[in-house]
Amino acid sequence: MSTWLAFDASTQSLSAILVDDSGQVTAEESVNFGLDLPDYNAPKGFVQNTAEGEVVSDPLMWLDALDLCLERMRSNGVDFSGVRGISGAGQQHGTVYLSDLWFTKIKALDPSQALSNQIKPCLARDVAPIWMDVSTGDECREISRSMGGDLRVCETSGSIPIERFSGPQIRKFSKDHKASYAKTARIHLVSSFLASILSGSDAPIDHGDAAGMNLMNLDSFEWDPGLVEATAPDLNSKLPSIEASSTSLGTVSLYFQKRYGFHSNAEVIAFTGDNPSSLIGMGAGEPGTLVISLGTSDTLFAAMTKPTTDPNGYGHVFGNPSGGFMSLVCFRNGSLARERVKEHLGVDWTAFDAEHLQATPLGNDGDGMIPFFGPEISPRIDLQKTILFGSPEFVQNPSAAKYIRACLEGQFINMKLQTQWMELTPKQILLTGGASTNDGIAQTVADVFGLPVERLSSTNSVALGGILRAAQALGGDAGTLKEILCAPVAGSRRTPDESASDAYQRLACSFSETLRSLQDE
Repeated sequence: MSTWLAFDASTQSLSAILVDDSGQVTAEESVNFGLDLPDYNAPKGFVQNTAEGEVVSDPLMWLDALDLCLERMRSNGVDFSGVRGISGAGQQHGTVYLSDLWFTKIKALDPSQALSNQIKPCLARDVAPIWMDVSTGDECREISRSMGGDLRVCETSGSIPIERFSGPQIRKFSKDHKASYAKTARIHLVSSFLASILSGSDAPIDHGDAAGMNLMNLDSFEWDPGLVEATAPDLNSKLPSIEASSTSLGTVSLYFQKRYGFHSNAEVIAFTGDNPSSLIGMGAGEPGTLVISLGTSDTLFAAMTKPTTDPNGYGHVFGNPSGGFMSLVCFRNGSLARERVKEHLGVDWTAFDAEHLQATPLGNDGDGMIPFFGPEISPRIDLQKTILFGSPEFVQNPSAAKYIRACLEGQFINMKLQTQWMELTPKQILLTGGASTNDGIAQTVADVFGLPVERLSSTNSVALGGILRAAQALGGDAGTLKEILCAPVAGSRRTPDESASDAYQRLACSFSETLRSLQDE
């Protein structure tokens, strides 16, 4: 029986999952950068270098993690000789800078030596700025001016110039470290860097991850000449090609065949970014499903039928690994806001359950909240405390039950309002993340959106996306694997209360008016 292997290189760890043709997860392993690789002095996988917000990781740490992950799996009895396909994903936006030595070294990795020792001489920059880096505000403004404004960049690339994105990172490096930039022959993303290592070749960047760079043209799926020129000198020659996510990079490198026992026929499929991979890993690669992830920040993403971009510049459009496009909007005031409400009221999470929410009516009698406890990015507004609106009694002295409902309804009304530009007609919502297990929160999502909600049991959708993509690209039974790996939790379905539609329409109007008045101040 064939097996499929996928990796998830996230901010704090590198994980691997092995699945057989029957959909059985036969092995899982994870390397925590802080705990397992303490010599890198990165307890959470990164280091903040300056007060200006530069946040970086060491690319060699990712390579040591890859070796350690595979070594642990082999020590635990995993036989890699049956692996038919390998793929995976990396945290989006991180950039790795390599000299021309890279092109020869990657083809001749010595299985008797650690990866990090062999790749270290190839680095033109010792560190890789990652998605948390917010030091490139000047560079974003420069790119915007050169292109004719933020929305012009958004229409071209899918996003306005974003500090966390790769293009502004590259521009800052080219300005601040001219000599090192001149020595840079190749710039990889985390995803394509690891795919290169595994395949022993200079891998392309896939459509999904390339779109998170402020450099790819959505119409052509190629590097946009204007954006490339606006970003850094001689950049086009330093970037890999852009290829479809289903592209085979050839067989796994001899390094992994000899060191870990992979078969010579095992193929590596192009890696993608963590968000596009999660779309596939949740079984939402085709239009018709919204995915809402409830985490520290809340995220909504979905497959799109066409690359409609956000006229306000809050949301993003990436390539969909299944083909076409996907949209994504992030809401900074997610679980942290819900936790602030819980702490403010001195209650536990049972106060958010469906049973307790029944003490208040759907729509909360028109009483609502702008639930931002700090700066929000969708929409962009800087509030240091929540704003209540509605009846004087509620604004002055809200009950705990009404306060909780106002927070939840406000979060999901805002989410619905800020994603209308996607022009989607979804039939269902897939809910994931820690808060998704709460029935009250799940029911509120269903009621506000007017859509049934399903919840998935898997917590590693990024890696599962790699499994499904590898199987699809190489002729495996991806359909069966999807049915098994993406099955919802039994009994988790929540259907909307159709009688709530008018109440939520009125509440959304009040929410919009209150928000607009705050933005106009």
